[in-house]
Amino acid sequence: MWGLGVAEGEAQFCDVYGLDDELLAMVPQPVLAVLFLYPLTSLEDDEEESGASATSTTGGKGLSKMVYFTKQTVGNACGTVGVIHAIGNAASKLKLVEGSYFDRFYKQTADMDPVQRAAFLEEDDEMEDAHSVAASAGDTDANVEVNEHFVCFSCVDGELYELDGRKSLPICHGPSSPDTLLQDAAKVIKARIASNPDSMNFNVMALSKVV
Repeated sequence: MWGLGVAEGEAQFCDVYGLDDELLAMVPQPVLAVLFLYPLTSLEDDEEESGASATSTTGGKGLSKMVYFTKQTVGNACGTVGVIHAIGNAASKLKLVEGSYFDRFYKQTADMDPVQRAAFLEEDDEMEDAHSVAASAGDTDANVEVNEHFVCFSCVDGELYELDGRKSLPICHGPSSPDTLLQDAAKVIKARIASNPDSMNFNVMALSKVV
């Protein structure tokens, strides 16, 4: 993240050790985004293949045009796309290094739609190199198809959005605020975990601004 343009000392990813209030209180504030890793189910695979999208809005309010969202068309890159969503929707609160990769990427893709951004990302050698380095540093073979998926939760324009590159559009989960983003995302994550009680393959991280 720092090598791509987030100024060192600006933000950090922190593990969220549990979703109870006392454990959430241990996460450094302010929280700018929440990343959630969970196992894919056969139903979600079917929805993806059919192009289904679980977009929802609250009180008839449409999806905010301020949300930065991209489709994911590169395999095994959901973590990378999650970081792009996290930084892209917190860019106004972060200092990006002028001329850095992230600074150039968000400026170049600002007026693109989600499909155009995905196509741009596919052809972006610099991001591909960064993704390959990060993937090779992990314990999982980057060429092995995985059955887990990352999504990002961000608060944009007073609403909690779930940003999932497998979907056509962001998912709105209702009102939120920068102060309650972590707790609001935790409620959605708890429900997701409860719907898949036989799996232990869950992980939650928060992008926190360093103050």
